[in-house]
Amino acid sequence: MDRRRLVIGISGASGAAYGLRALDLARTAGVETHLVVSRSALLTLKQELGLHKADIEGHADVVYPPTDIGATIASGSFRTIGMLIAPCSVKTMSEIATGVTSTLMSRAADVVLKERRRLVLMLRETPLHLGHIETMAALTRMGAIIMPPVPAFYAKPQSLDEVVIHSTARALDLFDIDTGAVRRWTGLKDSFAGEPK
Repeated sequence: MDRRRLVIGISGASGAAYGLRALDLARTAGVETHLVVSRSALLTLKQELGLHKADIEGHADVVYPPTDIGATIASGSFRTIGMLIAPCSVKTMSEIATGVTSTLMSRAADVVLKERRRLVLMLRETPLHLGHIETMAALTRMGAIIMPPVPAFYAKPQSLDEVVIHSTARALDLFDIDTGAVRRWTGLKDSFAGEPK
């Protein structure tokens, strides 16, 4: 595998911009992207971003229909560096946790786990009930990383897009993909540490 490949899933949870930015940032970093978009995500993309299927497909190297369980990403023999689901709905997370691989997205995620590759889920839900938390714990024990997109206020974002880019770039960090888009923490500049109270 000469070029690194990353599978990116976009589920129907709010936050479709995370998936779009992940595609763009990965491409900029020279990573080949393999995209699967759920049917619900198409509604979210239109509602939140005014985008249609064709609009987002142009951001990926390879695109698969969500029902294509015979796709290359459904097999462990197809080598990738892992899978990012951005955003990840509770429904998708639950399918993965239980091994119910009724769609290509959940099947591809299951393959990533069984092959001991990196699976990162940008879960978009709040507040959480015990079932959600137990499902996240189960997936963590299985090797997945649960990464809700949380704003980094220390980066002093000036726009919503900067918030999205920072969170998405941090998710890509987990695959050792340096996009150059993360404002790295360099410590407190005006620290009160050590001063008398």
